[in-house]
Amino acid sequence: MSKYIRNKLFYAFSILIGVILLVFFLFYALKIDPTKASLDQRSDAKTRKAIMEKYGLDKAWYQRFYAYIGDLSPLWVYDNNASNKAEYRYRAIFGLGHHKVLAVKAPYFGRSMQSGRRVSEMIGKGLKNSAILAITAMIFALFWGLCFGALAAVYKDSLLDRIVIALSAIGVSIPSYFSAILLSIIFGYMLKSFTGLNMIGSLYDLEGHLTLKNLILPALALGIRPIAIITQLSRNAMLEVLYEDYIRTAYAKGLSKLRVIYHHALRNALNPVVTSVSGWFASLLAGAYFVEIIFNFKGLGYETVKAIESNDFPVILASVLAAALIFVLINFAVDLSYVWIDPRVKITGKAKQ
Repeated sequence: MSKYIRNKLFYAFSILIGVILLVFFLFYALKIDPTKASLDQRSDAKTRKAIMEKYGLDKAWYQRFYAYIGDLSPLWVYDNNASNKAEYRYRAIFGLGHHKVLAVKAPYFGRSMQSGRRVSEMIGKGLKNSAILAITAMIFALFWGLCFGALAAVYKDSLLDRIVIALSAIGVSIPSYFSAILLSIIFGYMLKSFTGLNMIGSLYDLEGHLTLKNLILPALALGIRPIAIITQLSRNAMLEVLYEDYIRTAYAKGLSKLRVIYHHALRNALNPVVTSVSGWFASLLAGAYFVEIIFNFKGLGYETVKAIESNDFPVILASVLAAALIFVLINFAVDLSYVWIDPRVKITGKAKQ
């Protein structure tokens, strides 16, 4: 394994460990009592105590942290005769004596304090919906951003170029939640009879049927700002590339303008765009928190906000950790993609001399 990959993996692992520590101790330092949101006003001290014991909230912080690390770790030591064996769904590797076994399992996030559902199932479903939303928005933004940026660069200083620059400046200044409100009101309410779109709605209806039309407005709301950023970046990068010697050489060989732009100029102008995509994809997931609430789109952001409102600790911790893992994986994939996009970049992280 090259030094470049080892360094990236080390940074990724360090970030995840930092997130685990920060989030856990942040909620511990706040000293929030989640049982207040789980119980009504008529609940007595005995009931609250039972809830605290059930979720281990009555233990010292270091005991809770040890248990939390054990839940997250894919490899841990368990009592094979414990009553919660089925809950963890682990598979024993070998015994350690006194009913102890070394076991492997998927990370365990506990159960929701509000619904009692497994947190992993809630996060998995929400993450799937959010990923579909973010990927759709990014594909939409990449396609139109690259098209607008390339056209503006090729026809520099023309009316088309000025219009693209003006629209991209406006797009950058519009927050996703504001776009979501406008799109919901205009296309989901005022023009509903024409568009057939809903003001609110998730990817699946109450009967579990896929409803793709509910994906259109949230994806548009999330994609507006990335389109503007990608348009500006691709335009600036294309303007630099179009004056390189190899572009003039390609024209001299008799290649068509379309072939030169697509096969030579655009590909070599993608590096800053790829960097932007990695950052904006992470921002899409963050912005989706607000957009999902506005459209009642039941994704990771929707589940997280609802968990925060009800002090549902297991869901909050799992949501933040899942989002951090996604960011780390995206950035790692983007770093490796530079090798394919720019042949001057080697896997060692050094440029060709």
